[in-house]
Amino acid sequence: MAKLVQQYASKAGKGGFRSPMALVILIRACGRSLSDAMSISGESSDHRDIREISPLCREGFDFLETSLSHPSSMVAYEAARTICTLPNMETRTHNLTKAVDYIHNMLSSKIPSERFAAVRTLAEVANWHPRSAARCNEGLEGILDDENSHLATLAVTTLLKTGNEESIDRLVRNISTLIISAPDEYKITIVRSLQRLCLKYPSKHRVIVSFLSEFLREEGGFGFKQAIVQSIVSLMKLVPETTESSLFHLCEFVEDCEYTQLSTATLYVIAELGPKTLRPSRYIRYLFNRVILENAVIRAAAVSALAKFAASCPSLRVSIVALLKQSKWDEDDEVRDRAMAAVRVLEEAMEMNPYVSPDIDLDHVMNEEEVIQLDIPVQGDLAMLVYGNPSPIPFHKLERSIKAYAATPGKMNNASEVLTFAELPTVDDAVESTDTNAIDHSTINATSQIGLGPAPMEIIEPKIRPDPAAAIYAIPELASLGKVFKSSSPVPLTEDETEYVVRCVKHILDNHVVLQFIIENTVENQRLDNVVVSIESDSELYEIIGDVPVDHIRYGTTGNCFAVLQRNVEETIESVEFTCQLNFTVVPIDPGTDDPSAGEYKEEYPLEGIVIASSDFMAKFPAADFRQAWNESNNDNEVLDTFSLQFRDLDVVVPAVVDFLGMTPCDGTGQLPVNVSGLTQHMLHLSGKFVSGDIVLVRAQLTMQAGSTSLKVAIRSENADVSRVIANCIR
Repeated sequence: MAKLVQQYASKAGKGGFRSPMALVILIRACGRSLSDAMSISGESSDHRDIREISPLCREGFDFLETSLSHPSSMVAYEAARTICTLPNMETRTHNLTKAVDYIHNMLSSKIPSERFAAVRTLAEVANWHPRSAARCNEGLEGILDDENSHLATLAVTTLLKTGNEESIDRLVRNISTLIISAPDEYKITIVRSLQRLCLKYPSKHRVIVSFLSEFLREEGGFGFKQAIVQSIVSLMKLVPETTESSLFHLCEFVEDCEYTQLSTATLYVIAELGPKTLRPSRYIRYLFNRVILENAVIRAAAVSALAKFAASCPSLRVSIVALLKQSKWDEDDEVRDRAMAAVRVLEEAMEMNPYVSPDIDLDHVMNEEEVIQLDIPVQGDLAMLVYGNPSPIPFHKLERSIKAYAATPGKMNNASEVLTFAELPTVDDAVESTDTNAIDHSTINATSQIGLGPAPMEIIEPKIRPDPAAAIYAIPELASLGKVFKSSSPVPLTEDETEYVVRCVKHILDNHVVLQFIIENTVENQRLDNVVVSIESDSELYEIIGDVPVDHIRYGTTGNCFAVLQRNVEETIESVEFTCQLNFTVVPIDPGTDDPSAGEYKEEYPLEGIVIASSDFMAKFPAADFRQAWNESNNDNEVLDTFSLQFRDLDVVVPAVVDFLGMTPCDGTGQLPVNVSGLTQHMLHLSGKFVSGDIVLVRAQLTMQAGSTSLKVAIRSENADVSRVIANCIR
């Protein structure tokens, strides 16, 4: 390929090609050869000219730059686009100059397709080197009033990536007219870009949040309004300076919101963040207006919001109780029940801990945190226990956990038995049903932490899956081993195209591990009898104490067999690999009668090995408030360690660390900040529950270094041995 590029590039420079399409194909081949040569050279951090890497790079890049002056715009644009997409160009901006200048000239073209191609290429360049694309900002601003709304939207989002702090005010003014006339799907794209711009320049939050709030009061569909609210809520969590002004904008929005679902979610946000502000009483009027002016669903949400304000701010309880009593005769039973329960709880809390106003002049308190600390509930306050503490288990998981508990043999037989959170089995969102190959992954960002769901346009309800441990409880011998702590996702032990497809689910119990092998027979005219998977390992951590074979697996059906391991509790948990082999008897089936025919024989089928890792004994258990849990945890059993990981990208290392530890990210740290170029550090907060019942908290500091990633972890739990086991999960 390199020789072909060198040969034909020299011909092209001498007029050897007359077809522009042939030149375009040659330019693309040249670009691929240059990319391969630059990658092999390993000069990812070198600022040298591309021509100095190799003779091929010199001839190829000269050919691309020469093609920029070709009379065919198709050829010249392809050369410019190829130069802009070469690897590691962020360190070689001097090689981009001519290509970016040509694209800048294309922005003033009279042909819409050329303008669109130029803007799209600049948008890609802006993702990794906004300074180079910023040279074309003047031309991009000239496209904002283009009659093609898609082109204008792409220009806006590119400008928002490349704009500096001084240009934000002008950009916001220029896009005001565009966002009014654009369709909702384009408006949502612009809103997301404004959110990223605010994260990049937090000092401009007032301008951007005010601009977003103006369009909350304009006409627009549910998706557009929800995108704005989600952006404002995300900014409040990531840029705390926006909280006060943003809450007022949301309060004004709920005064005239036509969408019930969005109103209730916004009321929840106000109730979550409003009590933590300097003057929480200013929001009560907006909440009570919803109690007297809205439909039953919003009234019920407003009552709960008022109750949360009263629970969090003892100074407001008397006045809020008086307001809530007016809802005790509401025509809707849900509103009445919430109001009566709130009044009862608050009155008992006031009787137990009467509020005493502090003898202090608030005007002379200089620290905002000191003012907030003056109005907090006492330790063990009843109202705070009811309304202020979030549930340790999300409601969709609580339902699944209770169902799994009820299915456990020997449970729910005693009517006087008290069911506590500690008794409930842990359920994991990562576990798929053994009846399907589909795995449902849900992305949760900062807004999902406070009631608005993921970033997409609708609020997504988690998919309810059957309890995978039901297969264990259905067999009395296995059910007698005890409660299943965690079940893993099915691990493939064969390729999907093989004649026998085998997957394994690891069921973790207190002192045992049960391996469930899901076997599918894809061979026609054949039945598998006495099917069992034999496993072997030299480890002293586990002892194989038995197996449960499956009698028959007909063609096109699936059967389950089991292997039972007893764990030596005296040994430290570590990763152990088992060799696996599928043993069965093949019974030929007569296709005419569907009956067995003569000639059955025994067969052995090798499988991939299965690893029982230390992280398999860790269940995802989200911490309602990670920082509070961390501060309250015992640091006597803290384990500190440092690792060097062979990852070069934070986008890859963050999910890898989460997978190593088997825990769940908290506080939105599982996702990197959007549109932040040159990010070299990230703090990851993780929580989980170990098989011993110990809650484990982890703070992981990721730092990008030359060719690798440094990982510093601090692990806390009630058991020092557990903390060390978790540290050993890093590999």
